Amino acid sequence: MLAAVPASERVAVVDPRFMGHVHALRLALTDPRFPAAAAPGALTAQPEARPALTRALTRSTARPATAAAPAASTGTPPSGGGTPPGTGPATGAASPDAAEGTTAPATGAAAPEAAPAAGAGAAGTVTASARPGADGPRTLPDRLADALAEAGVAVHRPELGSLVAAVPAGPQSRKETRDAIEAVDDEAVRLRSAVKARDGFFTTFFISPYSRYIARWCARRGLTPNQVTTASLVTALVAAGCAATGTRGGYVAAGLLLLLSFVLDCADGQLARYSLQYSTMGAWLDATFDRAKEYAYYAGLALGAARGGDDVWALALGAMVLQTCRHVVDFSFNEANHDATANTSPTAALSDKLDAKGWTVWLRRMIVLPIGERWAMIAVLTAVTTPRVVFWALLVGCAFAACYTTAGRLLRSLTRKARRTDRASRALADLADSGPLAELVAMAVRRRAFPPARAKVVIAFAGAAWLLLGVCLAPVGSAVVMGAVLYVLTSGTAVAHSLKGPLDWLVPPLFRAAEYITVLALAARSDAPGALPAAFGLVAAVAYHHYDTVYRIRGGTGAPPAWLVRTAGGHEGRTLAVAVLAAVPATASHFALALTALAVAVALVVLVESIRFWVSSGAPAVHDEGEPA
Repeated sequence: MLAAVPASERVAVVDPRFMGHVHALRLALTDPRFPAAAAPGALTAQPEARPALTRALTRSTARPATAAAPAASTGTPPSGGGTPPGTGPATGAASPDAAEGTTAPATGAAAPEAAPAAGAGAAGTVTASARPGADGPRTLPDRLADALAEAGVAVHRPELGSLVAAVPAGPQSRKETRDAIEAVDDEAVRLRSAVKARDGFFTTFFISPYSRYIARWCARRGLTPNQVTTASLVTALVAAGCAATGTRGGYVAAGLLLLLSFVLDCADGQLARYSLQYSTMGAWLDATFDRAKEYAYYAGLALGAARGGDDVWALALGAMVLQTCRHVVDFSFNEANHDATANTSPTAALSDKLDAKGWTVWLRRMIVLPIGERWAMIAVLTAVTTPRVVFWALLVGCAFAACYTTAGRLLRSLTRKARRTDRASRALADLADSGPLAELVAMAVRRRAFPPARAKVVIAFAGAAWLLLGVCLAPVGSAVVMGAVLYVLTSGTAVAHSLKGPLDWLVPPLFRAAEYITVLALAARSDAPGALPAAFGLVAAVAYHHYDTVYRIRGGTGAPPAWLVRTAGGHEGRTLAVAVLAAVPATASHFALALTALAVAVALVVLVESIRFWVSSGAPAVHDEGEPA
């Protein structure tokens, strides 16, 4: 029967005696992250695992005498429901429906709903427990799952917790299984598991208690996570527009709408986990819209302040630079260490001990000012104070959070006895965003024994510091350009060797800070009108490129193509270009126009390639379920 299913379709094999909760089957049969997934009595295989499944079926010689032959087919079960329970094998539209102590006959290619995202213990995959009837004869789906694993196929086995998935072997076992099913409220588990397992204090206690019900309301009306994500974006853009009016009423409306946008932002992920609807497009939207909403709101506040005669564009750009650099520190450290071997340190052990005390967990999560706390602060201060106060509060709060997290990571790195992998080194090199100029310097440096490989961070820091001293203090002219040239040389030298040192994860954040602050400082010192808003646009375009790089790496596809990085100039090329534009008299008088042209050029080339990648069939489904942003 498998041969009748198109090769491009997912297939599921489910024992006809299967009994369990509908959500257990959803978790087992609808996860697109893995080529194959299994639960007791059920197996699903995506197209890439179909050949191995066919071979396993061919090699399967005998079934237990009590097991009926399961069937395979294609189909799309309805969300949250399914065919009525029965006792025999079924073909056609497979339905993971086995609640209320009944059996769920079932087979089918299953793409009922998309699956939980990577890292999402949040999708209902809670701690496993014993399942009644699980000690009966091994079923064909179980044997096939073992055969696939032996053949090298990654078979995902979701942890079901209190949910039941079993193939009872006799009347007594069926009764026990039915009792276990009736003892657990499938819908309550599903709703509870829609909430992200690890979230900030404000989100956990002030948003999620009711946003999960908004997510369920959306699911029952056929709304998709992407639609809710888009609604969140539109709401935030309207909030930015209200802030741009510069009136007290506009600021109050902006604060309320920003909070509403955040509620919808939480609800879209909860809807995805509740209904298991995940998509590549959804991954891209989720990965980028949070930053787009926040930075658009910054621009709205700056415009509103300008209407009242207060120029806060430098503060708005500073807040964006600081927030983006914070994220780069997080991304770089995590990429350097998540697959390192012998990855332990006394600092990490102390952190684990603190996590054992509940109140310290929440305190530490609040200190880092995650997105929930940050947006709540922005919304309240917008409504009751001025944009200048909002940005100063952001700068102070984010600076403290950045110092706290970076200090902890430095201590871990210095006390950790870890060996970094080639994959981690490659990821850090990709995050560095080195362009053609740095590549040429790196090629020349590799031919020589100097400088020592351990000096990479020192060289990167020295080059960035000299550049920033020049753009902030030296007269804008040849000294600034020479500082940028030196920065190009040190940047290429820093990435000439593999980034495997204990502090080499600092190299990408140093490059981000050098580039962004150069744009900020030169725009702030320029006499050209509109230079700071133009600089805000340029940094926003470049920051999008860097976030896009991060989420591609997280998806396992590596950095953007080399031609894109070269076309965008690399961090050192753009920094040198901005320095030259600010220093040359012919362009210095039109600095705002020059920055705008550069911003448009970078945005066009980066956005076109990014959209092409994320909507393509080969793009990974990446969902940020990790640390709060």
